[in-house]
Amino acid sequence: MTEVQGDPIGVAILEYDKTKEPADIIVMSEICEDDIIPLEVLFRSFEEMPELEKLALSKATGKILDVGAGAGFHALHLQKQGNEVQCIDISAGAVEFMKSQGLNARQIDLFDLKEEKYDTIYMLMNGIGIAGSLANLENTLTHLKSLLNPGGKLYCDSSDIRYLYEEEDGASWIDLNTEYYGNFRFQMQYEHEVGPWFDWLYVDFDNLFKAAKKTGLKAKKIFDMDNHFLAEISN
Repeated sequence: MTEVQGDPIGVAILEYDKTKEPADIIVMSEICEDDIIPLEVLFRSFEEMPELEKLALSKATGKILDVGAGAGFHALHLQKQGNEVQCIDISAGAVEFMKSQGLNARQIDLFDLKEEKYDTIYMLMNGIGIAGSLANLENTLTHLKSLLNPGGKLYCDSSDIRYLYEEEDGASWIDLNTEYYGNFRFQMQYEHEVGPWFDWLYVDFDNLFKAAKKTGLKAKKIFDMDNHFLAEISN
């Protein structure tokens, strides 16, 4: 097994593969309470996936890119359906595991991926959050556009988290001094493995639609439930 440091997701995936014992990845934030990612969520079968993810995967065509693929459970389903799938992730442990499952996986940052073209790009489980902030969303979409073939489509989901700032009487306590209420900083920990702090974006559909339009892309909401939506973005 490859030794990985500062890679809680990768360590967790490799550990679960070895022990099959469920555990939690702790997600720490500077502005809200700690959250958890149950490790078994990263190993879901197609039947266990939410309707949003099932719908997204049903849209697959041509050459596919799975961004931030994690343990590769989306890609495994797509590959079993006969699709050509390229997985990328910055986690060394995740990439090691995906390769062991027969997936075509590379350890590379999305923004370092150049001169490649895909028909379908997936950024599920709020993968569009890689933009880091609303201010960087247009740049992120511009880069993704450069990776799409003519007629290609990007599928991404996110959440409008305004509700986190609302009181029971409907009053809002959003900090107006911040650029956008969906800009977050997180740090992940699995047992004794702690990763670096990183910026992450939760974007509402209206802002996603506007950013896409400015980059010459068209965004359409194709699923919406409980402030969580799936968008289809095309060139």
